[in-house]
Order: sequence, then structure tokens, then C-alpha cells
Amino acid sequence: MSALPRALTDSLQGLPGFREESFIQVHQSPERVTSIRLQTQKITDISAVFPQLETSPVPWTRSGYYLSSRPSFTFDPLFHAGAYYVQEASSMFLEEAIRQTTDTGVPIKALDLCAAPGGKSTLIQGALHPDSVLVANEVIKTRAALLADNITRWGAANVVVTNNDPRDFQRLPGYFDLMVVDAPCSGSGLFRRDPEAVEEWSRDNVILCSQRQQRILADALPALQPGGMLIYSTCSYSVEEDEQIMDWLAENFGMENIPLQLRPEWHIVETASAQHKALGYRFYPDQVKGEGFFIACFRKPGTPAAPPKIKAGFSSLPRKEAELVQPWLQDAPEMALMAHNGEAIVLTAPLAKEIPLLQKQLYIRKAGVKAGQLTPRELVPDHQLALSTCIAGNLPSLELSLDQALRYLRKEELVLENAAKGWNLMRFKGRNLGWAKILPNRVNNYYPKEMRILKAGLPDL
Repeated sequence: MSALPRALTDSLQGLPGFREESFIQVHQSPERVTSIRLQTQKITDISAVFPQLETSPVPWTRSGYYLSSRPSFTFDPLFHAGAYYVQEASSMFLEEAIRQTTDTGVPIKALDLCAAPGGKSTLIQGALHPDSVLVANEVIKTRAALLADNITRWGAANVVVTNNDPRDFQRLPGYFDLMVVDAPCSGSGLFRRDPEAVEEWSRDNVILCSQRQQRILADALPALQPGGMLIYSTCSYSVEEDEQIMDWLAENFGMENIPLQLRPEWHIVETASAQHKALGYRFYPDQVKGEGFFIACFRKPGTPAAPPKIKAGFSSLPRKEAELVQPWLQDAPEMALMAHNGEAIVLTAPLAKEIPLLQKQLYIRKAGVKAGQLTPRELVPDHQLALSTCIAGNLPSLELSLDQALRYLRKEELVLENAAKGWNLMRFKGRNLGWAKILPNRVNNYYPKEMRILKAGLPDL
């Protein structure tokens, strides 16, 4: 990679934990760290996912693992099944921050404000009580589509994907108990992963990013409940985007900094802001097994207020249509079913109560799990249902070989022997990949065109 900007290393001199020589060396090294996080509602055994690789736990998360080498995720059907998410290890510390600052034993309402591509959203969803409601927002339309796809793979029915500007959340004053802002930044913490970012880095861009971070926070903070928790993070080393933002939050909003407990063996560096001595946490890649990262936690001052009253009604499915959907679901009586443009949507009951308000105030890209299209006599199942964690376990299915699974994921023709006619789940190692409809003389592949594998080649796992 290109040499690190001298202006960057000069700006880091004297910061807690910064060691210039080893910092430069690690960026010059060809070694890269690969880590993934399991979707434990689909799979819990890492050896079943990567039996041929050495793995070791990421210490600050319950379901994250380092891999001894980087496999070809594109050609791993379990990746497309949503059995795991490929995520940078340092950023998984968000789970530890949530556990230390938030009661995960009770349902809450959470917002991931800058959510694409979805790594932190899936982590938040897995860390919170299952009856919690998570809004995953992305302001850029194309990235919101990517976020929705990744939430679909994850399969949870308590997540809403929105495509809104941060200021739009002012329409929901005091609504969220937890707000995560992984702010757009100058990206210096990802230089090892994205060497091209080195060429784009500048001090001017750092200042622009700092100003943007302040605008994002100022716009969104009214939506945080008094007494609620803000977790702020960046993948930047720059003081202007890290420590100075902590001071800005304390100075302008009276935010109370919440310290975290660290273990010495983690080698995470505690840092304090200049004015208010707020504590944040720096991850240096020469000291942790991961990329550059910064995180800090704050409680909003004030007494929690009563939640907004919801006047709009919930558009639930009529009984006859609900009876078409329920056999496709596990725990069907516990789920709520909503009608939307001729389709059936599956939501957790707590999310169903919030949907009318969220629909009224935000642009929703995806809510819960789309079960499928309703016809007078049947449900035409949707891909979201196939990958969901609420799908029934007794539906017709076919276990595919690796070659068959890759043909399916490329949306190619399949020849399947002894398959029962009708809708079948295509599975690989017991995990759902999507739907196919078995007809007397052919197999209709219903894998979504926009999600298909485009690359040629064989897996390198």
C-alpha cells in the first residue's frame, strides 16, 4: 500500500497508545485479519461453517471468530443463507458496549442511524432482547438497498430498514432508548483493508467529516429518549472525529459520558477528551487483532418521557388470508401478519404495535419479513421468508450438493431427482438458500435475480 500520510502520523503524536514505528509497520505488512460473526439463530458451531480453517474467538463478542485465512465468501452457500456475517473484528466491540450500558434483558427501541451495509445492525439485533424493535437507517438510497439485502439474509422479523436523512428522526421525539451512530468518517482506520483510501485522505477531509458528524448527531439526538444511550463510533484515528466530538457532545448537549470496563488482554486503549475528560476507546491494528476503530458511550440527560401515542391502526391480514400464511411459520400465534400491496408481511408483535407510527413518520424500505404474495388459494412464498428465522421447520425441502447449491445461487437450471412437486426450500448443510418450484417437467428457480452470484469460478474455502 502507499505510504501513510505524514500529516496523519504527525497528528497522532502524543495520543494515548500511539506507537509510530509499530503503527507504520503493521500498515506495511501484507498480513490481513479476517473475521466473521455467526447468526446464532441459524448456526452455533463455527466448525460446521469452516471445518477446514483454524478459528479463534473474537474476545469481545459472543459469536465472532477470526479465520486463519480468507475464504471465498462469494462461493460459500452458507454465506448466502445468512448463517454468518463478514465483519471487521474491532467494530464487533459494539456488542460489549451495548452489554455494559444497556439492559438487554428487557425489550427496547433502538436506532442504527448510519447502518449500511448492515454489520452493526445485525450485531445490535442479535445483542438485544428478541422483543426489541430495531430501526436500521441509511440515507443513501443505493446503500439502503444493500442494507435491506443483508437484513434479509440475517432473517430477523423485528427490524425495520428506513431510507431517511438524520433530521427526519426529529419527527419521533424521545422515541429511541438506544441510538448507535457509526458516523461517516475520513476512514483512516481502514487503510489496511482499503489502500485506495490512503490517496483520498487529507486534513481538510477530516475537518469536513467532523462537521458532518456534528450535523448528524445534532439532527438525530432529539429522537433519543432522555436517559437513553448514545453509542458513537468511527473508523478514524483523527482527534477531530473522536475526542473532539466527545467534548462537543458534552458541551452542547450535556451528554453524560459512560466509561466502559476493559480487560488488559484486549489491548484496547482508553483515551480522554481534552476539555471534559470524557472517555473513549481506541483500537490500533498494531495492538489489537483488527482494524482502526473508536467508540464512546453517552447517556442523554433528563427523565424518560411517556412514549408517543399511536393513533393509526394496524393493517392486519384478514382471517382467511392469515390462515394461508400461518402454516409457513413457526410460532405463528406469536407473530403479527400485515397486509401490504397484496403481500403478507410477518412482524414480531412488538414491532407491529410500532409500525403505524414509523410508517407515518419515515420512509420504510423493508419491515419485518415479507412472507409472500397472496392469491385466493395460496401464498406464493417470498425469498425473505426462506431466509427468515420465523419460517416453519417442516416445509418440503431438498438438500443440495455444493455444485447444485452454486448453480441455484447463480439462478441456473437445476435437475433434481425424486423431488416432491410444488414449492420446495433449497438447502445446503441444513440451511435455507431460497425457493424452487418443482413442476412435472422442470424446476423453476426462484432465487432473486438481483442477489444471484455473477462471478464465475469455483469456491476457495
